[in-house]
Amino acid sequence: MVTLPIGSEIAANLFSQSIVAARTRQLPIGELLDRAEKLKALGQRGLAVELYKGWIAFNSDNNALYAAYFNFAVELNETSDRPGAINALRECIRIKRDFYPAYINLGRALEDSGEIGQAVTQWMDLVVNLSAVNGESVRHKILVLKQLGRVLESVCQDDQAEEALKQCIELDKGQIEAIQHWAALRQRQCKWPVIFGWDYATPRDLIAGMSPLSLATYADDPMFQLAHANHYNKHFVGRSRAPTFKCRSQATQSDRKKLRIGYLSSDLREHAVGFALTDVFETHDRSKFEIFAYYCGIARTDSTQARIMSAVTKWTDINGLNDDEAAQTIAGDEIDILIDLNGYTKDARTKVIAQKPAPVIVNWFGFPGSMGSTYHHYLIADDYIVPPEYEVFFSEKVLRLPCYQPNDRKRVVSPTSLSRQDAGLPENAFVYCCLNGTQKLTPRVFDRWISILGQVDGSVLWVLAGTAATNDRLRLYAAQHGIAPERIVFADKTPNPEHLSRYSLAGLFLDNLPYGAHTTAADALWMGVPVLTLPGRSFASRVCASVVKAAGLQEMICSSPEDYFAKAVSFGRNPQLLAACKERLATQRQSCLLFDTPQLVRHLEELYRQMWDDFERGALPAPDLSNLDIYHEIGLGLDLESNELLNDDAYHALYKQKLNELNSACPLRRDVRLWQE
Repeated sequence: MVTLPIGSEIAANLFSQSIVAARTRQLPIGELLDRAEKLKALGQRGLAVELYKGWIAFNSDNNALYAAYFNFAVELNETSDRPGAINALRECIRIKRDFYPAYINLGRALEDSGEIGQAVTQWMDLVVNLSAVNGESVRHKILVLKQLGRVLESVCQDDQAEEALKQCIELDKGQIEAIQHWAALRQRQCKWPVIFGWDYATPRDLIAGMSPLSLATYADDPMFQLAHANHYNKHFVGRSRAPTFKCRSQATQSDRKKLRIGYLSSDLREHAVGFALTDVFETHDRSKFEIFAYYCGIARTDSTQARIMSAVTKWTDINGLNDDEAAQTIAGDEIDILIDLNGYTKDARTKVIAQKPAPVIVNWFGFPGSMGSTYHHYLIADDYIVPPEYEVFFSEKVLRLPCYQPNDRKRVVSPTSLSRQDAGLPENAFVYCCLNGTQKLTPRVFDRWISILGQVDGSVLWVLAGTAATNDRLRLYAAQHGIAPERIVFADKTPNPEHLSRYSLAGLFLDNLPYGAHTTAADALWMGVPVLTLPGRSFASRVCASVVKAAGLQEMICSSPEDYFAKAVSFGRNPQLLAACKERLATQRQSCLLFDTPQLVRHLEELYRQMWDDFERGALPAPDLSNLDIYHEIGLGLDLESNELLNDDAYHALYKQKLNELNSACPLRRDVRLWQE
């Protein structure tokens, strides 16, 4: 199709000729679609809408009328006339009931109009009416089932969402997005075991499709997590490609006195990441750094986001930009160092980062592990989270802060305190709490907590509420293991100031494994509640211990599951033993390493200068991705959940054994990265 110059006169002439042809039934459907596209290319979408309207009016007996209605609906929806689009799609379906795309679009238009129930009905109609078994019908059914899973979850119909996604996987177990969503749903609902096989999908298939974030909550296996992140990056994000913009040269920054630091995130708002980083943005040395924020999250401004917007040099919302446009925007700002604050989390724009819009790219804070990509040069951690012997689990070069976890010294805490009665807690009981999301719960952790309750008379466990069905499931599990269900108490989700205030009701915070408390632990410590933690090997399993150590409570870091159990029971039976910890938290809150944001920012800025020096010297680290396919293959054959029970020597020996078995069957290259003799 020849691209026409934009001009109202050309568009008017084209429309006039086309509407005459439509009136006289001399405009075939193919020509109608082509002329509508030309009108849009001329910037006249409104005339394209009128052309469809006119054609439909004068060609009511045309066999392709359904196609005209369908495309008419697309244009109406693009002009925000959703009622018109809905009516047009319904007419399309009335005319041709086996035209499946109309059901899909009608459901989405109804969803966008807030009619969730009607949307689900439309999609269910399609699932039921797809009688033919061919490539087209299967493809449409898969698409509809994924839509159903997404929408049903959004209205807390988790069981139905899970079933829709399971059907989707049965049709094609290569539907990685459906597997990711299905596994995450089961984790959030505390449906154990999370992963199970059935006739159409094996546990191996399902683990291969898990998101890296879900894997971090599923298993304490940093070698497999690195390999899986690399697998995910290659197959779901895609390999980096040549950018559509001119790459930065080393000389550009030397013309400026300040380094330009870009932070890219969907969570610069009322979110754990936003809460923790606001003080960092406000503390940056603006005489030496220019701070740019690129936002790709939900379209809602709140007080946290307003603070960040005021603190940065430039705020850019990239939600309306495609990946190429967003990368071009970052490159156009001549960012020196781009900080990926999302990693593999919700609403991440990893495909933007894959275009390398800045010379130096850093993985920090948003994702607890390695990215396994070709374009993340550095990962920021600390000595506890990543000791030197654990660097092999990361593709990035590891740089360290005194403490990895940033914190906001200006947290707003509600002055109104809940009473125990208000929170549903018994007046005189010892309260163990864990206010992490339910997706972090595992049967091994919950069994440990139930055993602790069983040893401390009258004690209760206070956990963050899930759906009503999830809460009932946890209470039933407790009852089946000898603990009265009312001893599991649920804390409803509340605004952050009220959430912080209610920590005063708790006696001891019990950490999860393998994905422990991060900002949640820092919040508890800020509010004076000691945190008991058992670190593992993986990044996500060690952050809480780093936080506890930085708060000056090293004695709360346990050496084994038995140590964790014994300390939790001892504190519950003798709460006075916690008095010294609580006093230390109260007196050192403003001075301990954990809450020393100025010191963190000074070290962070020093790391940025070090990164830039590496770049200028031509010494930028290359991510180490060697042999990760081998480790991914090994990990898929392991009992990943049980690996957290192994000490480091046994863990190393397990992988060494599997490597040697592979080597016996098919000799491996000698540069395999771990433990091969």
